[in-house]
Amino acid sequence: MNEREATCRLALKMVRGLRPAAVRELIGAFGTAESVFANVNDLKSHVNGISNDVVERLKNKNLFKEAEKEVEYSIRNNINIIIENETEYPSRLRECQDAPDVIFFKGKADLNNLKVVSIVGTRNATEYGKTLCVRFVRDLAELCPNTLIVSGLAYGIDIEAHRAAIEYGLPTVAVLAHGLDRIYPSVHKTTASTMQANGGILTEYMTDTRPDRQNFIARNRIVAGMADATVVIESAIHGGALITANYAVDYGRDCFAFPGRVGDDFSAGCNHYISINKAGLVQSAADFVKGMMWDIDMTPGQNRHIQHQLFVELTPEEEKIVELLRKNGDMQINSIVLEASISVNKLITIMFSLEMKGVVKVLAGNVYKLL
Repeated sequence: MNEREATCRLALKMVRGLRPAAVRELIGAFGTAESVFANVNDLKSHVNGISNDVVERLKNKNLFKEAEKEVEYSIRNNINIIIENETEYPSRLRECQDAPDVIFFKGKADLNNLKVVSIVGTRNATEYGKTLCVRFVRDLAELCPNTLIVSGLAYGIDIEAHRAAIEYGLPTVAVLAHGLDRIYPSVHKTTASTMQANGGILTEYMTDTRPDRQNFIARNRIVAGMADATVVIESAIHGGALITANYAVDYGRDCFAFPGRVGDDFSAGCNHYISINKAGLVQSAADFVKGMMWDIDMTPGQNRHIQHQLFVELTPEEEKIVELLRKNGDMQINSIVLEASISVNKLITIMFSLEMKGVVKVLAGNVYKLL
């Protein structure tokens, strides 16, 4: 954490009337949050539409006092303040237009794990749903060890997913709807503490932020945005889990749901989403792994000895990606990001170009195949 830049970012975050999109525009114009404050008198000439009121609020020295208190609290409590342009920031989340520009994280999980799954569902989980959740996590741990499980620490399916991940050795992260100075619901404090050894707790909210209803709705976008796929296990027709599922679909991520009996209130949402093709039907972790094409990752190098003759002109970066696919076989996009050391946004452009040239084909789960 760059302490000075983090302080300036938090100060920007506290300016009333300054939306995240405007913050990004300011950062884009001046390079850093610190530079924004250093050039506060020149903002109107560089950023269209910024009001005089916002400029005056940016001059308020109390902003820095509050921001410095937040940074000091974070340091004392081993909370990492992660800015969106830092490597620790979840790269999948960064792709989302409404991603928070700053997050607070306490724990040891790699937020850019090769495989990340969000598991959500009703707070009123039945024994059927709880059993499905535990079995899914248990089998996923065997099929894809080290998969990061993301959920919201709520009653029902959320807490079952976290506890199952702990039991079966998978890292797990809870996205909270309040500051990290508290845990809600408080009965889950022990689980939240335990999961930090191999996972963590994460939020976009500063300390003293209460767990208000609108925060839970907003945090669902982070639950969906951090993951390759969202799995819904039991949800009513208007359940909060379906809000997360909607975010996943809107972000172009994979979404799956376990079916339930016709007439069961807490399976109605899952059954409906499956019926309208918003969610793929899964009955097991094996179904999910196959649907995500993660079973391909379990046999790397399967195409290693196939000779590819390409009669198209490629840029050096495209040639680098082709060589990776030739060496490793089919690869998931996050694996390519790590091996190629290319940002996700830039890689998406490169992969689209290769697809248009007929060099690669995109499969389910953002897996790329060399043709």
